[in-house]
Amino acid sequence: MDNTPTAMTAAHPIDRVLRASPELQDQATLDGMSDLITKVAPLLQGRRLHNIVDLLAATSDIVEMADDAMVQKLMAFYEDTTGGVWAVGNALRYASARAARAEAPPTLWRSMRRLRKDDDARRGLDMAVNFLAELGRQSRATHGPMPAD
Repeated sequence: MDNTPTAMTAAHPIDRVLRASPELQDQATLDGMSDLITKVAPLLQGRRLHNIVDLLAATSDIVEMADDAMVQKLMAFYEDTTGGVWAVGNALRYASARAARAEAPPTLWRSMRRLRKDDDARRGLDMAVNFLAELGRQSRATHGPMPAD
């Protein structure tokens, strides 16, 4: 048997596919495939194409798992997150503008009087204290002793 490239490729089934497919007889198709192989060759040689295939497989798995309930939960999470960020951003802009309008910053005693008289300020302070208490509770639960099984 002769070791020329023609003799070696004639034995491969891909040679039959190449000859049997009319799409592959078109010169523009062959040129496009040649360009594609040239661009994909480094990925094949460095075995990086495996990562792309794994990414496609993972994406396919996620698409298969994405039933209506999961999509609805993700949409609700997105809307809640966006609404929360919007509300916090607006509150920060409003508070910053209000503080910037003051000629001089209030004294500590004036701020304490405001807390005593302003329901919204007390409510905001209570919310901040509750938030910090929740963070502390979660920290204690995370770093506390493990319950016995």
